[in-house]
Amino acid sequence: MDFERIFFFVTAGVAVVSAVLTVTRRNPAQSVLFLILNFFCLALLYLTLHAEFLAIIQILVYAGAIMVLFLFVIMLLNLGDDASLRERSGPARIVGISLALIVLVQLGILLSRRDGTPGTPLPEGFGTAEKFGGSLFRNYLVPFEMTSILLLAALVGVIILAKKKLD
Repeated sequence: MDFERIFFFVTAGVAVVSAVLTVTRRNPAQSVLFLILNFFCLALLYLTLHAEFLAIIQILVYAGAIMVLFLFVIMLLNLGDDASLRERSGPARIVGISLALIVLVQLGILLSRRDGTPGTPLPEGFGTAEKFGGSLFRNYLVPFEMTSILLLAALVGVIILAKKKLD
């Protein structure tokens, strides 16, 4: 087994473990830190695909800007009280466990049908800034702008909540 394959499996394993820890931690600050670790692992996985631009954007935008925003929201709202965050068992928990089991069964079926042949090769220029920017602004302009508006609305909401707490 070559180094690149070992590196991929180790990074993917750390990504899966950090994703599970993100969801299972009761302390929101710990969840954010595990999510940052997950974002860094995803950036490393992008590097194994030779998509350097996507890896840099993953670190700058997600691990940098958005996760700092999440940490500020957690600090502003003072979510240190774990008692108010605990979810009681009910229909939401049953639906969540059921959906997780369905996804695991589908993943098992998908992996059992795989015959081990390599997939199609990546297109020329995959992961470069030119291809990514062209695709983003030609094919996905509306979702890109909707995401910008959603982040702006979240920022306004945080400011309103913080202002109410100060008054």
